Amino acid sequence: MSTIRDQIVAEARTWLGTPYVHQASCKGAGSDCLGLLRGVWRAVLGPEPESVPSYSMDWSEPQGDERMWQAARRHLTSKAVEDMEPGDVLLFRMRAGRVAKHVGIVSEGGEAPRFIHAYSGHGVVENTLSDPWRRRVVACFGFPLEDF
Repeated sequence: MSTIRDQIVAEARTWLGTPYVHQASCKGAGSDCLGLLRGVWRAVLGPEPESVPSYSMDWSEPQGDERMWQAARRHLTSKAVEDMEPGDVLLFRMRAGRVAKHVGIVSEGGEAPRFIHAYSGHGVVENTLSDPWRRRVVACFGFPLEDF
């Protein structure tokens, strides 16, 4: 029997190849990074914990609000980035001085960690957590696994 972490990674991998579509969360048809996270949550944990309001491509940059970070704190468990494990959620700041507005799911740990995310122009992909990506990570969260 697989663990919930294994199920999270396995479900995220079923989304690979889904085209990037802003605000979408439909496996095979279209998804953005948050939509991927929402879809994995629904498939593995059940109903989403809150409705996601409409959001623009610039997310909350004009206001400088860390809305994605705040939502992650409400529904996920904060942990140290160096303690990330497969099935954890990484939060990225794509540009210095901007809000964190990109998420991915850790798919492999160890010496060569990997993550799955939906990325504009690429769709849902699995990438190595290379130095350029690692430098952008600002937080790590675990799914609330003790509840399931």
